Amino acid sequence: MLMRWDGSAEAVVIRTNTGEGNGCTLDRQGRLLMCEGANRQITRMDADGSITTVADRWQGHRLNRPNDIVCRTDGSVYFTDPERGIPEEQRELGFAGVFRIAPDGTLSVATDECEYPNGLALSPDETVLYVAISRLDDRCVQEAERGEVCTHRRIRAFDVASDGTLSNNRIFSDMSSAEPGVPDGMKVDTEGRVYCTGSGGIWVIDPQGNRQGVIRVPEVPRNLVFGGADLDTMFITAGDSVYSLQTKVQGVAAH
Repeated sequence: MLMRWDGSAEAVVIRTNTGEGNGCTLDRQGRLLMCEGANRQITRMDADGSITTVADRWQGHRLNRPNDIVCRTDGSVYFTDPERGIPEEQRELGFAGVFRIAPDGTLSVATDECEYPNGLALSPDETVLYVAISRLDDRCVQEAERGEVCTHRRIRAFDVASDGTLSNNRIFSDMSSAEPGVPDGMKVDTEGRVYCTGSGGIWVIDPQGNRQGVIRVPEVPRNLVFGGADLDTMFITAGDSVYSLQTKVQGVAAH
């Protein structure tokens, strides 16, 4: 389900049957874009509550399981589409990817060079796209079950051209750890720091890829967003809870 909370009262359910809705963001018109993993599609909800399917197939093949999404100021959208979570026999694409929806609605593969793409975020100037890589494959799950360190938890970075194409795939930051949690939701502040949920809490990473610290959270965090009137309140989803904290820097607006 989808809930709304304005900080003054209890959260209100504004939509049910969201197809195991995951990552959400607002587009330039303030409409809500959602990754509906179980429905294998991206939808848009308008102010009147009407729902429109924005993307569900690429070259006639159904998407895998859309996970997270980010909107660029030119109106284009990027979203991650990992394979994990659907039976192998139901996979139609044959790869995990990051897709781009152009302002005119055209869907294209931005990159298929990500092992397990999860959360994603754009740098403040939108010239770099960061993609959280939760794992390489099921070996990482098995390593975690044995209490071993998974060495395939990382953030990848891509240069973003003016036309939205991606290049220069590289490892931005290594997030390997034996603590619970994987690279997942991600946001940036106005000074270019990357905040990524991961082992032990929210990792704070400078623009050069160096970890500056970890924000500890009582539960394993899954996603975060900067909000409040001045975008200096961080809201963190973890378990069945939403946590908040004041930050000394402002986050980049979600749209």
